[in-house]
Amino acid sequence: MCEDDHSARHDVGRRALFVTGAAAALTLGGVSFASGADAADGPSGSGDPETRTVRGTLPTGSPDFVYLPVEVPSGVREIRVAYTYERPPVPAGTAGNALDIGIFDQRGTDLGGRGFRGWSGGARTEFFIRADDATPGYIPGPVRAGTWHIALGPYTVAPQGLPYEVTITLTYGEPGRTVKPVYPPSRAKGRGRAWYRGDCHLHSWYSDGRRTPAEIAALARAAGLDFINSSEHNTHSAHAHWADQAGDDLLVMLGEEVTTRNGHVVALGTDPGTFVDWRYRARDNRFGRYARRIREAGGLVVPAHPHATCVGCNWKFGFGEADAVEVWNGAYGPDDEVSLADWDSMLVASVREGRDGRDWIPAMGNSDAHRDPDPVGSPQTVVLADDLTREAIQEGLRAGRSYVAESKAVSLSFSAAGPKGEHAGIGGRLRVDRDDPVTVRLEVSGAPRCTVRLVTDQGVLHTSPVLPVSGSGTVEWRTTAQYAAYVRAEVRHEVAAGPLPGALAAFTNPVFLGRE
Repeated sequence: MCEDDHSARHDVGRRALFVTGAAAALTLGGVSFASGADAADGPSGSGDPETRTVRGTLPTGSPDFVYLPVEVPSGVREIRVAYTYERPPVPAGTAGNALDIGIFDQRGTDLGGRGFRGWSGGARTEFFIRADDATPGYIPGPVRAGTWHIALGPYTVAPQGLPYEVTITLTYGEPGRTVKPVYPPSRAKGRGRAWYRGDCHLHSWYSDGRRTPAEIAALARAAGLDFINSSEHNTHSAHAHWADQAGDDLLVMLGEEVTTRNGHVVALGTDPGTFVDWRYRARDNRFGRYARRIREAGGLVVPAHPHATCVGCNWKFGFGEADAVEVWNGAYGPDDEVSLADWDSMLVASVREGRDGRDWIPAMGNSDAHRDPDPVGSPQTVVLADDLTREAIQEGLRAGRSYVAESKAVSLSFSAAGPKGEHAGIGGRLRVDRDDPVTVRLEVSGAPRCTVRLVTDQGVLHTSPVLPVSGSGTVEWRTTAQYAAYVRAEVRHEVAAGPLPGALAAFTNPVFLGRE
């Protein structure tokens, strides 16, 4: 199948399998180019582009990552990679071919190393890197001599195998000037201690989204948001493209959606330029290392859509490292209902005998918006924070001083009060004796024809009448710490028919009852 002297075919079966300290990977035979000096003497005088094409087939059962080494000579101004692969028909219920792509530079492919230069998954068919610019998803910078590695990720492979073709083009010449990245500030003009609205799971064209940062920022402001978090799949390339969109009215935090084969996790509010590796599965016992990496970079660890049904999306790493969990992701659906029930079970476990609830995991909700018509800020997490700064927002999220609403129209006030003036709000603890009377109160607005449910460690113990068409109302319920270890509120839409409850319009994190 080689069409010219610059083509090569890789027989995957003849290459060695190796382990990189985590997931198994395959390395193909290398691709070589003429030396930079030889190329610079080409007919153009400044060096004609050189191209190599590699073809091969990946069988079913291929490793998660297949590396194609590329020997890059000196004097290269730009590297450009394009790829295609076949998508043969498959029987119903059988996964077809899907092949992701990224690249590592001469610093290597070590897990957590410094060689990462970009990833586009399956969102693009080609990319380039040079000192002054790069395709969205990739990191600009010099194209230095050495062994680069194109990373192929066979996400799913059809029974017929996955035939692919990769074309690498090097352009020689003087490199452009590397631009120093500018990042958004870590604070905005807040209102002091107040409730702030945010969406921390968003995608732009720097991964598989279709919106620019400017478009997302405009939609965030229209949705009434005070803060957002950049969370591209497996790349931090967007970090340097948000500074112009931040402002006194919008805090832009930086992060990544770490997209593994065993689930996704949002790195929320990491230091600018932080890259978190994703090349491992739960069986590799490596997630703890990268959860620590997120925290060391100042971020929160937030497993995303833990019961999503897409391939590789269901969370398999457990919740021991989680700072919060994304219970509600995008339009409310059955997987969110399962996530909500699973989270409630974790709350029950946190108040078992001998535990005091201090190690409970707060819930949050985000839109995971990618493109039109995905609404930004639906849902949104509303957090009580001391100010509109990265650290203050994170502290409020970590403490669980938050509720989730379907839009800016919905507002909640939820608290519990004891007989002697004791008071606790969302995420707090009402310190009363076990048999002291407790009054739980929810004030809601923006939820017409919805129903309020109060949920405890026993389950749903109070359901309100339907709220009026004005959407506003107050619900009170009396209990004791002996009867309810915690109380949380759900605001649900009407349900047309059937035994399942209506979709959420909002829900709160719990208020815990009783002395520690």
